[in-house]
Amino acid sequence: MASTPRKYLIRTFGCQMNEHDSQRLARQLEADGMEATEDVEQADVVLLNTCCIRENADNKLYGHLGHLAAEKQKRPDLQIAVAGCLAQKDAGLVREKAPHVDVVLGTHNVGRAAELLRHAQEHGPVVEILDEAVTSEDDAFPEALPVRDLPHAAWVTIQIGCDNKCAFCIVPAVRGKEISRPFDELISEIEQLAADGVTEVTLLGQNVNSYGRDITKRRPMFAELLQAVGAVDGIRRVRFTSPHPKDLRPETIEAMAQTPAVCEHLHLPLQSGSDRVLAAMHRGYTASRYLEKLANARAAIDDLAVTTDIIVGFPGETDDDFERTLEVAAAAEYDSAYTFLFSPRPGTEAAQMTDRAVPGDVAAERFQRLRVVVERSALQKHEARIGRVEEVVVEGPSKRDASVLTGRTRQNKLVHFDGALPVGTVADVEVTRAAPHHLAGVLVDVRERPARRARIPVIAV
Repeated sequence: MASTPRKYLIRTFGCQMNEHDSQRLARQLEADGMEATEDVEQADVVLLNTCCIRENADNKLYGHLGHLAAEKQKRPDLQIAVAGCLAQKDAGLVREKAPHVDVVLGTHNVGRAAELLRHAQEHGPVVEILDEAVTSEDDAFPEALPVRDLPHAAWVTIQIGCDNKCAFCIVPAVRGKEISRPFDELISEIEQLAADGVTEVTLLGQNVNSYGRDITKRRPMFAELLQAVGAVDGIRRVRFTSPHPKDLRPETIEAMAQTPAVCEHLHLPLQSGSDRVLAAMHRGYTASRYLEKLANARAAIDDLAVTTDIIVGFPGETDDDFERTLEVAAAAEYDSAYTFLFSPRPGTEAAQMTDRAVPGDVAAERFQRLRVVVERSALQKHEARIGRVEEVVVEGPSKRDASVLTGRTRQNKLVHFDGALPVGTVADVEVTRAAPHHLAGVLVDVRERPARRARIPVIAV
């Protein structure tokens, strides 16, 4: 009589890279004979994939581990694993705070999760943190594990690690130096995804603009990669995240403008509009240089949407520094922005700047002022789209109202509209209403329905 497969549950904290790693982990556990579940009481393995960019990620992890301790007491055979950036940074501290954890692994050995879980079953708890990426290419870049967000969309990792030294960021310490995937293997993987029904790919890296610099030993190859991916038969949308402003080169802007499949959306993190703060952050550009590159991109790419990241309250930020940020944010006229209150991360240069900390109430007041500026420009950009017919790819029903469909435009704008269409359908939607964070419209026509294919299971995290 066949044994019942073990069940796993993965919860993810953090950025797109963490979400991508979670799907890699899911495919690996399924290849090891496990089945996914969303019910912690049915799970034989609970894996928490962690982030360490902001303090809140720590709180979420240890809060979840606290709840899992009670479950572990009821079911001693339950295995609990912690992976990702926080595990890489804190190593043995995770088991010191939560001794009921069975496996701790970092960012450089994701491909060993199933093996480490088996080892823990036989020999007890294990902590394995590697100082640098594994040398086996199959472990560093497991191409055999396709990563699908939706039936029509996939994330494709083009590099791991980061060579920048931003004062606020722990990523280089936990992800290691930049390593680019071989060009031809990337194209082969995307060709296979297209053959499997994927029509949209997002190229993923800590600094995609520098892709290939370690391969050529002289200059990045990102522009060539955009052109080659855009030429793959069946791929109609190409996105990427995240670029670094200092490495946004003219040839990349040209490739975006001249490659029809590359979407008209650029996420360009500003972080601060003050040259003094940018220098303290080690960002490698000035506010005027940033705005110059942004203007070049908008001049070359018709109907370009621009989003950004901005940190408020970086140590030493004065009222004048913040006024410069407001000025640049207003001048940039962003479509959207991810704004963050500075959170010191142990192990970063900025965490040592305790003598220059911005008072919490001051930072909070600045945060609200910045939000007003960003939402004003976002609403203006969205209102300008009322009456236009947008190409929207359906992503599924709205989380708030199952009778309403949601989808995204080429500019990555979220659109809500009434209808009953399969995920992946390409539709024409006329925009009738606008809000700072989304658009609403009515269905005009259906351009293309997705072909019927077996759905690849996607985990819920």
